[in-house]
Amino acid sequence: MTAPLRTTIIEALQARVAADPDGEYLDFHGDTWSARRVDDESRRMARGLAARGVKHGDRVANLLENSADQVVLFFATLRLGAIAVPINHAYKGEFLRHQIDDCGAELVVVQDDLADRVHAVVGEQSTPAVREVLLASQLAELDGPDVADAALRPSDLACFIYTAGTTGPSKGCMLSHNYVVGMSMQIARAWQRTPDDVVWTPLPLFHLNAISICVVGTLIIGGRASIARRFSVSGFWPEIQRTKATMVSMLGSLAILIANADDHPDMAGHSLRVCAAAPMPPDIDRVWRERFDCATFSGGFGMTEASLIAALPPGVENKPGAAGMLNQIEFHVVLLDDDDLPVPVGETGEICVRPRHPDLMFAGYWNRAADTVAAWRNLWFHTGDLGRVDDEEFLYFVDRKKDSLRRRGENISSFEMEKVLYGHPGLTDVAVHAVASAVGEDDVKVTVVRKSDVALTAEDLCRWLADRVPYFAIPRYIEFRADLPRNPTGKVLKYELRDEGITAATWDREAAGVTFERR
Repeated sequence: MTAPLRTTIIEALQARVAADPDGEYLDFHGDTWSARRVDDESRRMARGLAARGVKHGDRVANLLENSADQVVLFFATLRLGAIAVPINHAYKGEFLRHQIDDCGAELVVVQDDLADRVHAVVGEQSTPAVREVLLASQLAELDGPDVADAALRPSDLACFIYTAGTTGPSKGCMLSHNYVVGMSMQIARAWQRTPDDVVWTPLPLFHLNAISICVVGTLIIGGRASIARRFSVSGFWPEIQRTKATMVSMLGSLAILIANADDHPDMAGHSLRVCAAAPMPPDIDRVWRERFDCATFSGGFGMTEASLIAALPPGVENKPGAAGMLNQIEFHVVLLDDDDLPVPVGETGEICVRPRHPDLMFAGYWNRAADTVAAWRNLWFHTGDLGRVDDEEFLYFVDRKKDSLRRRGENISSFEMEKVLYGHPGLTDVAVHAVASAVGEDDVKVTVVRKSDVALTAEDLCRWLADRVPYFAIPRYIEFRADLPRNPTGKVLKYELRDEGITAATWDREAAGVTFERR
């Protein structure tokens, strides 16, 4: 088996400069950047950062919306051997304080109109490591004496990407240069990306997706990428026409919005050949293929700690409901039971992984040695996700392990239950989670948000569900709320719902005397 490309991000930039110095590399709403321009500007900015005391191993955090400044800062930071820490630009208050504190940032670069958020949480007592807060408008003035690029190795850390924090405080995943390069190559292989492709994305640069695909992947594969500041349904097709994009990389929820929108004049004669978005429901996948005549890539499974654990090999058609096939090229992937023993084909187990080559996974959680060791039990990284694999190694996601339920000897997938609930026309948001049962194991609780103009009772919803789920999955508890608790990236905080358990607003099927036959 051939070993994957092994290099640093700065070496990838230098290789692109040598091969194609003045061709278009990145586009920001019409502001085009060649590799040479990025190289020159990042060298200048690196000199300025070094003059402010940034050195090898320091953390440079930023609170910026998608922009050329953010990309140049990324490369400038890495040139010094420092570590880039992009933070969700929606963060404020304790969410922002936690990540600045946790990473120990020496320097924070902030968008001018977001500066008040940083100044509110940076102080001598709360964040003692921060030496300076720099406004984005000051980046153009940065300069200093010449400084040589740091002597980097592929294993050196490039960035911290923070997890969503759905089960507790977010953790900083330490990612090496080689990890980011490796992920970009895996995605390029799955998409069959070529130097003739133009990739467009509205995804934020505080996520690994946009960094690896657009910023780093475009260096290695060639071609160009266009990075939008934010997503707009009405602006989608005009942007595709302007950039002549052949590939789009976005979230499944955004693909759904485009699929459900009215026709746009700029749809005609579009250049797209691949829409990569996950998760993409089968009916939305069909819309993209039939209405837009655009292939889709939604068969994949990965996480910040390890990607891609599953994907579709070129030319292979995905099976209904599958997340692609196990990636046994870069990784060893197995499904294990609670004793870390392999489960038979077709049975549910935790998806566990380890790399076949160095520096293809995260290097651990920053300042969380115990969490890192716990995740690597028995020398397997435990994803915390449950899945099934068929005899052709197609992977089927079942549930988050902490979100799964077991009621009276039967396993219940909250993921599958939520898919059913989203089919109810009167609901806008749903969460299925466990509450402790007096007779052991779990009872099922459904916490949902109704549409404002819908008169739906808990009993109505329970009876609707009873026609669509196994008898053992019919919820005992239902609660309507105005909203669900979420973290700043939009993920539902199920641990809060589990901790709250039964509230005064919770409807109890058993107390109401509503029963169903076992059938």
